[in-house]
Amino acid sequence: MTKKNAFYAQSGGVTAVINASACGVIETARQHKDKIGNVYAGRNGIIGALTEDLIDTGKESAANIAALRHTPGGAFGSCRYKLKGIEENRAQYERLIEVFKAHDIGYFFYNGGGDSQDTAHKVSQIGAELGYPITCVGIPKTVDNDLPITDNCPGFGSVAKYVAVSTREAAYDVASMAKTSTKIFVMEVMGRHAGWIAAAAGLAQEQEGDAPHIILFPEVAFDQAKFLKQVDKAVKKYDYCVIVVSEGVRDKDGKFLSDSGIKDAFGHAQLGGVAPMLANLIKHELGHKFHWAVADYLQRSARHIAAKTDVEQAYALGKAAVELALKGKNAVMPTIVRKSNKPYRWTIGEAKLADVANVEKMMPKNFISRNGFEITDACREYLAPLIKGEDYPPYKNGLPQYARMKNVAVAKKLKARFKI
Repeated sequence: MTKKNAFYAQSGGVTAVINASACGVIETARQHKDKIGNVYAGRNGIIGALTEDLIDTGKESAANIAALRHTPGGAFGSCRYKLKGIEENRAQYERLIEVFKAHDIGYFFYNGGGDSQDTAHKVSQIGAELGYPITCVGIPKTVDNDLPITDNCPGFGSVAKYVAVSTREAAYDVASMAKTSTKIFVMEVMGRHAGWIAAAAGLAQEQEGDAPHIILFPEVAFDQAKFLKQVDKAVKKYDYCVIVVSEGVRDKDGKFLSDSGIKDAFGHAQLGGVAPMLANLIKHELGHKFHWAVADYLQRSARHIAAKTDVEQAYALGKAAVELALKGKNAVMPTIVRKSNKPYRWTIGEAKLADVANVEKMMPKNFISRNGFEITDACREYLAPLIKGEDYPPYKNGLPQYARMKNVAVAKKLKARFKI
């Protein structure tokens, strides 16, 4: 077996644990130096491959690579850049193969969501078509938890923990002031089509009266009259109301409540602003004083409160990706397979990229209560193990200490073809 180099890239919105997957890839590859040569990373994701802007991870010390396990963000840079179909965008796919060929890259590890798995699948196809052997393995990553086949996605567990903790802590604040001040608190969380993150807030509710009192899911059409009635009921019963809303909540016609009319790089509607909209609606209709918050980047970058389960799974999937590639598996993605809930046990499985690409996993109907505002016991049983455990980063002078990568560039060998 001829030794080949590997290319690793991060894609889409980053998470608190995507670098743990990078750590798993790089450390495992270093343990197989007889089969894998250098591990190159794409600077700013797949753009790094298209522009031949590669990073030599071999220039990083073992300690710095190990520190990736507890470092948030994307250590090598990520991007929202979607490669379309091979026929309509053939030049870019051919460019990827050209760059891989120039740098003797035989392994492609793409760490991202559904669009990224689609790209990895297409690269495996164009490689075969052009007669260039490239082993492509996707590594799941998305805070939205919406990839199919895998039980859950790295990045989600830590966001779920952050949202559940923030909901509980904010509720204590609101309850303290409800008699004379704020009665309504609305927190907006991520989740375009699937309500997994919003559902996680429900873990904060352990007994009658606990927040959140209302959860709004993308899977349930927003009914204004029903919503306001539920808010009024909570305020009369508990003297305050905490609401957690997914950014992707839609009306009965399927229109996002927070659609700004702007599209992102993937062609998705740019969302944001549903929390203030709901807060002002409550003020106008019910007269209650409010506060609102948008968790935004805070929820996905909060490595200081990452779930230990999430960190371990992120690392394990990075490690498994390399092991699958060395076994000759191509166009596959390692998955998490749940073996039991109590005690929580999981193992690594695999899925074909063709079955994962561009498929979204929504919340099952039996995970949402009949009234549409709460999670069920079945949902709680699924979510609870994913936020378990703490995996704190090292602290110094009261602040977490994170890896600082050198990100040394690999010398270019080709003429520039794309400027992105």
